Amino acid sequence: MAKIGFNNKPNPFSQSLKEKVDSYFENRKLNPTGNAPLFFKNVFLVSALIANYIILVFFTPVFWIAIPLCIIMGVNLALIGFNVMHDGGHGSISKHKWVNGLSGYSLNLMGGNIHFWKMKHNISHHTYTNIEGEDHDINLKPFMRMSENQPHRWFHKYQYVYWVFLYCLSYVMWVLYDDFQRYFTGKMGVGGDKHTFSVKEHFIFWGTKIFYLAAYIVLPIILLGVGKMLVGYAIVSLVCGFAISIVFQLAHAVEITDFPLPDVSSQKIQDEWAIHQINTTADFATKSLVWAWLLGGLNFQVEHHLFPRVSHVYYMKLRPLVKATCEEFGLTYNEYPSFRKALKSHLLHLKKLGSA
Repeated sequence: MAKIGFNNKPNPFSQSLKEKVDSYFENRKLNPTGNAPLFFKNVFLVSALIANYIILVFFTPVFWIAIPLCIIMGVNLALIGFNVMHDGGHGSISKHKWVNGLSGYSLNLMGGNIHFWKMKHNISHHTYTNIEGEDHDINLKPFMRMSENQPHRWFHKYQYVYWVFLYCLSYVMWVLYDDFQRYFTGKMGVGGDKHTFSVKEHFIFWGTKIFYLAAYIVLPIILLGVGKMLVGYAIVSLVCGFAISIVFQLAHAVEITDFPLPDVSSQKIQDEWAIHQINTTADFATKSLVWAWLLGGLNFQVEHHLFPRVSHVYYMKLRPLVKATCEEFGLTYNEYPSFRKALKSHLLHLKKLGSA
């Protein structure tokens, strides 16, 4: 386990914020997990994916219809990741544990592995956000330099140009390479701690990987041929990879977020954990109901990092409480009002780090 800590005593900011948020739910007699509209949205997203798959594989239309359907399928996979898998993995979809577990396993049906994801995302990313060597989500070395704490290579000068290519490849690399590397090495990343697999997780890993390969590669080859399979799989995976990657990067790898290092002697971050989340995370498109619906509230990343067990349907409501508490304690609340401005900041961030 990582030995980095935070100066959590005293922690007046997090205590004040927690009191405000607890009062919000208590006064309205609300459960912080998901609601009926979220349930129906998730059912719709999963049903749409199944319907699209059946149309493409079993009733393959002409190419000028099939290609847009492949693009839609790639987006659909990403939306399931944002809305169904992500909330399920954090245990925030439902008060029932089995519903959260089932929702989390939607990642396995998308080709990933929820066991690895929880270790990489819930533990390393949410605990040690933007800390080099601990947050494996910012480790795109050697191809990308995401913080000043990472080594600079000559080709990083062009990362603000080739980022699109790498982000598009991220999904296929994740499901066909990264997961297998983690499985056989037993580590989330270079220098990471060893983890153990239960017998159950061994069966789940291989069972769902075989299912994914059969459903997305073998069956399409049998019914459509190698050429159509390769074109369709490429479109779906590249679109999905780009969508997933860009949403994460706009929340953490932008000009206004910090990439702190712990004190050398104490191995502690100077701030309490909640303030660390404020400094290393940014919201974007904060006034858009459409983006909030599509991204499962991940454009409200500050609120999500502070309250990962609260359903994303409440993040827009909690945002004023977080902003008010930041103002009360003299903290900067990081946000971009639009998707476009956040994307511009991400590209400027990449260009600055590449030219350093």
